[in-house]
Amino acid sequence: MSGTAQRPTVGVVGLGIMGFSYARNLREAGFPVIGFDVAEAPLKALAELGGEAAASPKALAEKADVILIALASVDALKAACGGAEGMIHTIRPGTVVCEMGTFPMYAKTYVRDLFEPKGVPVLDCPVSGTGAQAAVRDLVVYASGDEAAAARIRPVFDGFARNTRYVGAFGAGIKLKFVANLLVTIHNLATAEALLMAEQSGLDLDMVFEAIRDGAGNSRMFEVRGPMMIKEQYQPATMKMDVYMKDLTLITEFARDVRTPTPLMNASVPFYVAALAAGRDADDTAALYAVLKEMTQKK
Repeated sequence: MSGTAQRPTVGVVGLGIMGFSYARNLREAGFPVIGFDVAEAPLKALAELGGEAAASPKALAEKADVILIALASVDALKAACGGAEGMIHTIRPGTVVCEMGTFPMYAKTYVRDLFEPKGVPVLDCPVSGTGAQAAVRDLVVYASGDEAAAARIRPVFDGFARNTRYVGAFGAGIKLKFVANLLVTIHNLATAEALLMAEQSGLDLDMVFEAIRDGAGNSRMFEVRGPMMIKEQYQPATMKMDVYMKDLTLITEFARDVRTPTPLMNASVPFYVAALAAGRDADDTAALYAVLKEMTQKK
């Protein structure tokens, strides 16, 4: 390994909201970190944390022992892995690649089939948690694939996540993430609906938040997104509305593929679409509260 026996060098491909949180927390945990992004700002920020900025995914793979891929699109994923400046050209046997994104299964298998012939184990490892949770290591990793490889790099996961669950064969992680995101989708809207009812009835929302959080009606989305709704402050986003629309499509397609009815999910989608129609693409998904509140305004 290019790092110490206890601290392998971790490469992070994609330094957006999630990827940069992984990198920062890993640096704070003492790991050597090398990162790549097409934007200059996060590369500079990583360097200020003592990390190394790579000029390309190809350059990153030359040095990394464990690689976390945290990209926003399948096209970016394919370019970073198999493109002209992709990691496939320099990655070393024994490196462990973790595909962390919320992507369709074909994208996950693309990465696996590209790297495993090179002697590189590939894990499907989506995470449960928002950008705000990622910032404070309040994430759960759903690790799937080679169990021995997942166990071997567990200290890396512990550097940026609260817990890691090994959930089964390759692909089980993303399936579980679709299930989790279905609940997130519904609970986010339910939080907005409940808080608006409280506001319309004249209740103090800070009191409501503390009371509900202590009772049976609580959810993690209520805890995470409730304060944003109460403040009506939707930036900086922990999950941008337009990005989350990709997840809604993936959940819907997955449900169709496994022949599962999703009535509450289907009822939720129009409110997310309405947020986009209102120009809230870059707002946090907590902005569903604003969408519902607009429906109460007298014209």
